Amino acid sequence: MEKISHSGCSCANQAGIGASFHREGLGVGAARRRCIPLIFSLSLLSLAFLLNGCGADASKPSSQAEAKPAEPVVPEEIQSAAASLLGSESQVLAFGDLAKNGKQEFLAANVVPKTPTNNLPGTIVTRAVVVENSDGNWTELLRCDEHLKNQKGYLGLTPLASVTGWRLQYEQNNDKGLQLYFTPLKGISDSHILPIGVRWNPETKRYQSLDRSYEHFLLESPSMQDARSKLR
Repeated sequence: MEKISHSGCSCANQAGIGASFHREGLGVGAARRRCIPLIFSLSLLSLAFLLNGCGADASKPSSQAEAKPAEPVVPEEIQSAAASLLGSESQVLAFGDLAKNGKQEFLAANVVPKTPTNNLPGTIVTRAVVVENSDGNWTELLRCDEHLKNQKGYLGLTPLASVTGWRLQYEQNNDKGLQLYFTPLKGISDSHILPIGVRWNPETKRYQSLDRSYEHFLLESPSMQDARSKLR
């Protein structure tokens, strides 16, 4: 700003330059001085638009958070059935046509709450059940407590030693239905533990464990003496 003003004065004082040129130089300087407030005003206007844009962007995360769909409410009938099987502290983790067989089922468990002493990843449970509504009555199809069991006996690959806690993973497949993965946390000596896969078998019409490829079903054992204890 000072450079422009000084340049106009030096032009007016140069030798050999007439009065008319002196007046013209003053006029140019005045015009330039009038442009400075205009440029400053435009800069303020641009800054205002920028701040407004930032404010609009800052409000987007809250809008997205508000748009997140709420989890479905567990029907009272299902919550009551879960409580009768696992106690009042049971949690219903999933419900609906879980096995893709047209029948209503629910998955419930006694979930170990997260504490400073329990910082294990995933969902840790002590007991879990899969229950089916058959003609208005709730029937237990699968139980996970110290072992994995169904109506026919102990599932293949369940450890012989009692298990006090399991890491439970589950997902809903559009074609195969509910897929469960149980990883024993205590009670076995194998240091390389792989999850035990469990899924509904439409041929036998019951939940059964899977082999290590998670493709083929394994038969149950009527007693623990016949069940395999090693996870390979």
